[in-house]
Amino acid sequence: MVDESAGKPTALQVRRRKRTALIAILSALTLVVVAAVIAIVYIGSLATTFDTKTQKIPMAFPQESTRPSEPAPAAPDGKTPINILLVGTDSRGATIEQAEAGIPSDQRSDTMLLVHIPADRTSVYLISIMRDLWVPIPGHGSAKVNAALAFGGVPLMVQTVESLLGQRIDHVVFMDFSGFKDLTNAVGGVTVDVKIPFTAGQTSNYHFDAGPQTMNGDQALAYVRERYAFPDGDYQRVRDQQNFIKALVGKLASPQTVANPVTVANVVNELSPYLTVDSSLNAAAVAKLGFELRNVRASDIVSFTLPTSGIGWSTDGQSIVIFNAPATSALATALAKGSMPQYVKDNDLTNGN
Repeated sequence: MVDESAGKPTALQVRRRKRTALIAILSALTLVVVAAVIAIVYIGSLATTFDTKTQKIPMAFPQESTRPSEPAPAAPDGKTPINILLVGTDSRGATIEQAEAGIPSDQRSDTMLLVHIPADRTSVYLISIMRDLWVPIPGHGSAKVNAALAFGGVPLMVQTVESLLGQRIDHVVFMDFSGFKDLTNAVGGVTVDVKIPFTAGQTSNYHFDAGPQTMNGDQALAYVRERYAFPDGDYQRVRDQQNFIKALVGKLASPQTVANPVTVANVVNELSPYLTVDSSLNAAAVAKLGFELRNVRASDIVSFTLPTSGIGWSTDGQSIVIFNAPATSALATALAKGSMPQYVKDNDLTNGN
């Protein structure tokens, strides 16, 4: 006779298997919970680092009655475009603290970039504003755009840029140039495709050959600051700054960087002390924007310079960059209508200008 019960597990074996499976499931859940707790603590630590090490601008924006209105949502999910005014400076001394507080000082912005992020978050536009651009400054007649910071602090600087482009500035970020150096070192160097070979005699004796070069912090700082080595001075310096920022973003957004918690922590820890931001740009806001831009790569960043009409002289004898009002008006229209891709195509700005 054949024993039909042969091969069938006993009741004890069934209980043991169930217990083993339950232990495995509970162990897996425990690992997930532990990993989640570690991630929360890690993210919380980074947020604390950013919020405590960055300095805040108590009065970043002008009176509401002087500002462009807030844009209506331009995306199905209710998102609106975001404009960030990024200002590069050489010092975090007393004069910059006065300027950040909205007090007139002798501080002038060295580099100005309008970072425009469309509502669909699929691209980023870096619009450099030449520091010697001769423009109307509300309440002060015409002067170089970087003088707005000296005349009326950060609020007047924001108001001046808003009046030029009809765009509402959502955030303001000051970055000490030393931050370029430490940030570059924190990510292990940045590879930049140098367009024009030169020797940075202004700040060092570093020589940059044409073609891809991996730069350390000191080299990066020399690269973004040099202007005397070029026939067109600030124009090429602005192009080099745009070139470096695109390369830096590419490195920051690479899987090798974002997947390495040590590198991410180093970036936040090293960069934060060199940043001064408006009070609404906290760690939560940065994290939210970073998540929304998670699919943007260096190839999705378009950089160009606010239209100008060359160089000239002011009536009081200053060397200036001449403001191109009609071309700037066309840019303002494209920003307002969300038609920047067409504007870039029409003006052949795919590779920067």
